[in-house]
Amino acid sequence: MSEDPTITLLESYNSLNSSTITTLTSLPSPLEFLRFVAQNRPFVIRDGASDWKAVREWNVASLKEILEGVNVNVAVTPIGNADSPVRSPTTNELLFVKPHEEQQPFSTFLDFVITQEKQLSSLHSTTPKSIPGGEVRYAQTQNDNLPSEYTLLSSHVPPSIPFSRIALSSQPDAVNLWIGNSLSITALHKDNYENIYVQIIGSKHFVLLPPVAWAGVGERVLRPGSYARRAGDGEGEDGKGFEIIEEEGDGVPFATWDPDSKAGVEEGNGTRYSKYVEPMRATLEEGDMLYLPALWYHKVSQSCSEEGICVAVNYWHDMEFGGGFWPMCNFVRDVGLAAAAAKGNKT
Repeated sequence: MSEDPTITLLESYNSLNSSTITTLTSLPSPLEFLRFVAQNRPFVIRDGASDWKAVREWNVASLKEILEGVNVNVAVTPIGNADSPVRSPTTNELLFVKPHEEQQPFSTFLDFVITQEKQLSSLHSTTPKSIPGGEVRYAQTQNDNLPSEYTLLSSHVPPSIPFSRIALSSQPDAVNLWIGNSLSITALHKDNYENIYVQIIGSKHFVLLPPVAWAGVGERVLRPGSYARRAGDGEGEDGKGFEIIEEEGDGVPFATWDPDSKAGVEEGNGTRYSKYVEPMRATLEEGDMLYLPALWYHKVSQSCSEEGICVAVNYWHDMEFGGGFWPMCNFVRDVGLAAAAAKGNKT
């Protein structure tokens, strides 16, 4: 047993919990689902949504037809890194940078996403200046956008998932629609929600870390910023036509470690505890469902269908803050941060 209690915690968790995700072949009952919630453990349901109208009927042509003339909110970034840690090109300070947002006709947005994805197949690698179109667009409004912004599509998916609605005794706080291509990557982060994620078109690739991994994710308080289009057509240091606007306000606590980084601990923003974290990985295909428990860190990438798009829907239920789970997780986090600060980020 290690003399460091944080290392002991991580090693103990790893020995008691598999790093392979549980796979179900049928929908769980509310009681079965509640057992996973109590353990704070994720699972995948293969073909759990295969009978949904959205899974059976959505494609490029049908989406364009249904949303003809509709304007949608689009997140725009130089390299597909919305809501992520980015170094300032002027100060080299690590900032939490939000995307530039703008309204676009849905058909214009979708055509851009598809054309860009098809052009990517001819490139051996991508850099900010080699990305086709010079920017990445992603429909990712996380504000219950399916019933509000995409109202014409909302009847094609259930308003809630029966097993989670009954088990948690609540309707979803939000039902969100996600549309983009393979360039959009969601940085490692956590949410205070019980999350049911459903793949409609294409594939999603998840890297999952449990709440006890807090000490290894390199959490730092980052000053906020946002991307903005540059005036004129000039290229910026951080990508074609974009600059980072540094903002006032409170800092954002955010994970900075990339669990997929092949760089060393320091270069990958890891800590001395990162090597004790065992990531869980899962891929969702069309019609699959994922239960992502509250406070689990997750990084998400995606692959497109033959038509060049990736579409998903997720359901957020607010987590239960009563009981011991929330304060215990915060205690673990505080202990890990204090230990990292005292001993430094040494392997």
